[in-house]
Amino acid sequence: MSRTIPTTHQASPLPDLLAFSVDEYALRLEKVWASLDAHRLDALFVADPSNMAWLTGYDGWSFYVPQGVVVRPGAMPFWWGRKMDAAGALRTAWLSPDLIHFYDDGYVQADDRHAMQDLVRLLPSRGRVGVEMDNYYYSARAHQVLEANLPDVTFVDATGLVNRERTVKSEAELTYMRRAARISEKLVDGVLDRIRPGLPKNEMVAGILSDAVTGADGHWGDYAAIVPLLPSGLDATAPHLTWDGRPFETGEATFFEMSGCYRRYHAPFCRTVYLGTPPQDMLDAEKVLVEATELGLEAARPGAVAGDVARALHETLAKGGIERTGRCGYPVGLSYPPDWGERTISFRESDRTVLEPGMTFHFMPGLWTDSWGLEITETILIREDGAAECLCDRPRKLFVVD
Repeated sequence: MSRTIPTTHQASPLPDLLAFSVDEYALRLEKVWASLDAHRLDALFVADPSNMAWLTGYDGWSFYVPQGVVVRPGAMPFWWGRKMDAAGALRTAWLSPDLIHFYDDGYVQADDRHAMQDLVRLLPSRGRVGVEMDNYYYSARAHQVLEANLPDVTFVDATGLVNRERTVKSEAELTYMRRAARISEKLVDGVLDRIRPGLPKNEMVAGILSDAVTGADGHWGDYAAIVPLLPSGLDATAPHLTWDGRPFETGEATFFEMSGCYRRYHAPFCRTVYLGTPPQDMLDAEKVLVEATELGLEAARPGAVAGDVARALHETLAKGGIERTGRCGYPVGLSYPPDWGERTISFRESDRTVLEPGMTFHFMPGLWTDSWGLEITETILIREDGAAECLCDRPRKLFVVD
């Protein structure tokens, strides 16, 4: 069934901070309407701020309190959140003022009440309502309150319903990701310019964050969904450590896991730097990893499945004597803390998702041994034909600084 955005809404004044055109948001809404029909849902409550922004444009650091977007089949969505954040919705979302709903501040972090008690008045009193159960921003208590106050509603786990509609990017989204990629390149260049033995890590991070928000090519930088990760030496055997005040030392490798960000769109980009002379086992692993990454990129074509990329990588690594299992990539694009991944498809051998043009992934074949870590990664775009396109353009290698 074809549906359109009401002309009365199209005529509403649009906020200056809107990230995309109304036509772009209308296409997104139509995709979600179709998904609601397919899942026989009478309404969907979206709590993931990335999904909220994708549907409405809302952008604010307010995801630490209950908030969300409600979508009903064939109807305009509405935003719901804290009263003081309603002004932010008016400034950033494409919704008309009558579609901005809020709850009183007395609900915020209160022991004797919960904001979901207010949301109840805006949801259907019966039928099937989708909620994002496996979501950072939707708590067990929130769900408990909804169930207690809407006994005739069947709550359906709709985790990933909107996320999967986001996997194929529009040209406008790809423009933002390319801007983020230019910032990511600047971050790597800045690391190579600054790194030296004795430099405290926090000073390096100060430079990274400055480069990130200064931006590149005339475009400003947003905050990334993940802070810079830069463990060295034995710390780099663990993938997700951040930084402290210790200095960089000769005889250690440091991987830098970072991403530029523009209007919440990311292009993660990791490179590893060794101060001094790398051990031979690391150099051998670098050679095999670069070859395996290139074959993985070749496998990332329309019509292939996500598992083909993992197989190409893992089989090549195995031939070089490196055993690696698990996933080696995930979709990226629009995101908020604590993760820049879209939490849907995985480059793992068991994933049968068919790759389509316009999908974007962080191809992340990191290696972590008992003595060092090595990350050489790419943000990639599945193209209409041919191998995947790397959005960033810097040498794919272990950087050595004497």
